[in-house]
Amino acid sequence: MTTATAAPRAKAKAKARETERRPWTKGRIATHAFLAFMTFIWLVPLLYAVLASLRDYQFTAQYGYLSFGGFTLDNYVTAWQVGEFSRKFLNSAIITIPAVALTLFLASMVAFVLARFNWKFNIVMLGAFTAGNLLPPQALLIPVFKMFQNAEVPFWLSDSGTLLNSYVGLIAVNVGFQVGFCTFVLSNYMKALPKEIYESAMVDGASIWQQYWKLTLPLCRPSLAALATLQITWIYNEFFWATVLLQDGELFPITSSLTNLSGAFFTDNNLVAAGAVVIALPTVIVYFALQKHFVSGLTLGATKG
Repeated sequence: MTTATAAPRAKAKAKARETERRPWTKGRIATHAFLAFMTFIWLVPLLYAVLASLRDYQFTAQYGYLSFGGFTLDNYVTAWQVGEFSRKFLNSAIITIPAVALTLFLASMVAFVLARFNWKFNIVMLGAFTAGNLLPPQALLIPVFKMFQNAEVPFWLSDSGTLLNSYVGLIAVNVGFQVGFCTFVLSNYMKALPKEIYESAMVDGASIWQQYWKLTLPLCRPSLAALATLQITWIYNEFFWATVLLQDGELFPITSSLTNLSGAFFTDNNLVAAGAVVIALPTVIVYFALQKHFVSGLTLGATKG
């Protein structure tokens, strides 16, 4: 270890020890108490849903949800079968994976142009890409539906011959609504990259595509990972456009499975809770897998510019 690397580490350790020795003032105690209280408030619905999903409905109907007992795993088995989770999980994967990949790919290319080249219309272009996020999806329901209804595509893409009732249409609308936000974050992140690395790449004969693909994207992994986490969560949980653009129940994503667990005159809340827990698991797994880059990626992308 050299002196140059040892000195910062020693300072970091000293700062950490100093932080640990800070006295517990009234302000610090109040802050920690407030954070602990808010954490508890956020966890109560989740813990309640998990607990309800593990209990028999007849037991809770007789003794109430504040009682203890009646634990079973039958709710998860029933929810998987009744909700057709196997098929619906596959549908969500077919929609989410291409949509997230296309969104990040297109947004990274637009952000590279906005960050790398100084044009007079950079702000206008960035505003045009982000303007779509300012409109509520409900306001665009009829125009988007009519446009997709009149857009003809080959029958191997859609049985209807249009973008309606097809995965392609749903992927396209998700990409269209998410590209703006990703472009905004990535452009700010790319502006923070040193210009010297691009000058060196140009001296070495690197083309614009090589500068984007081999130089910029590897440096943007933290922000891409953070955005991937958000995009997977948003597109995976999206149900509004699925109900508008899809007409065949066999094509619906996993979020529609909860409606299959609710009856017209009776709803087993424990069964619905089990289904909700199962549906939430993929996004939780993705978050924990990418949490290393999540906070740092969003912070750098949002504050540098």
